[in-house]
Amino acid sequence: MAKPLTVVFRGDTVHLELEKVERSKLYGYVDNEVVDDSGKPCELATLISDGHSIAGKGGTALAYLSPDGLWRKKSDLKAVDIHGTTIVPVKSTFDTPVTLDKTSTIDDYLSHNIHLIYRMTPDEICAPLEAELKAGTIFQFPFSYRGGLEASAGFLLLGSDGNTFLCVGTPTAAEFVDLKATAVVVPEADEAAAEDDALDFNLV
Repeated sequence: MAKPLTVVFRGDTVHLELEKVERSKLYGYVDNEVVDDSGKPCELATLISDGHSIAGKGGTALAYLSPDGLWRKKSDLKAVDIHGTTIVPVKSTFDTPVTLDKTSTIDDYLSHNIHLIYRMTPDEICAPLEAELKAGTIFQFPFSYRGGLEASAGFLLLGSDGNTFLCVGTPTAAEFVDLKATAVVVPEADEAAAEDDALDFNLV
């Protein structure tokens, strides 16, 4: 079982167990199995760029090369942003207690693409935090399960069924389309005129 998520609210510490909400648990799933003519399961293979060689399972791997084509270890690489500035990795949210001191509006929550949902099972939730959640307060904090380059946005809120949920997402990237660009309207062709153009009686 994963480590509990420790949160601190107004001096009270609460340990929250995470249970991932998966679509397969809610609706079930269908697993397709491909077999050959004799009924044996087929395995995925990769056709190499030469057009005739086939690599089976475990026969391909990723390699890191420098611009000069030299081999580079993954430990030699460093992440940078678009400006070339080194990105400082973030630690796992489970490593240190999370202080619930930042709230979010429902509009801000809905402006995120939620890609992970966890149902939280507290060992003993404190009364002040329970009251805030029941009042509709949404707490927001950076969340990273294992640590990495960037943290996602985590939202702690109370569902309509009385369960506490942690929803993890990223801001929705909405781009404005320029209204000055007008679409070209192509007039409909006159069928009678088209037929007249197709007939040329001057041809001998």
